[in-house]
Amino acid sequence: MPSRLHDKYRKETTPALVKRFGYKNSMAVPKVSKVTVNIGLGEASQNVKLLDTAAAELGQIAGQKPVITRAKKSIANFKIRKGMAIGCMVTLRGERMYEFLDRLTSVVLPRVRDFKGLPQNSFDGRGNYTLGLKDQLVFPEIDYTRVDKIKGMNITITTTARTDEEARELLKLMGVPFRTPGQS
Repeated sequence: MPSRLHDKYRKETTPALVKRFGYKNSMAVPKVSKVTVNIGLGEASQNVKLLDTAAAELGQIAGQKPVITRAKKSIANFKIRKGMAIGCMVTLRGERMYEFLDRLTSVVLPRVRDFKGLPQNSFDGRGNYTLGLKDQLVFPEIDYTRVDKIKGMNITITTTARTDEEARELLKLMGVPFRTPGQS
């Protein structure tokens, strides 16, 4: 059964994007291809237990087992050697991705303290959007009595849009709360 956001994409977002940008083919309409959630823990080089709890929490948030990311090269100043475990990430596709995006926009972002909307300038030039969260406690799946350390995370929404304008319109129509220009 398709998720609520997937239905909204097919029934409301796609026709609105075709009308706005004048796509000739329905396959040319941009869509969200994947969502990547990443927790980077540089201090995991000293304390390996931190990484285990971060992976468990990310698994609860995403609903899928995260993969442990390792350092690509050694950095002496940070006491990191090549191949050390320094974070965890999860890539969501399909229905799980739509469910996560729906929860993110309707439940999680309104729980962020002093939230006035997401900045519109976090696009990368190719239609992908990245946002950062300062703590994992905004997710209702996390039991705050068991949290030993606040961990931030990056969420990247990858789209098939060719330009940032198309991606911004796609995400806006899907319910992502952007700040209006001029709002701080």
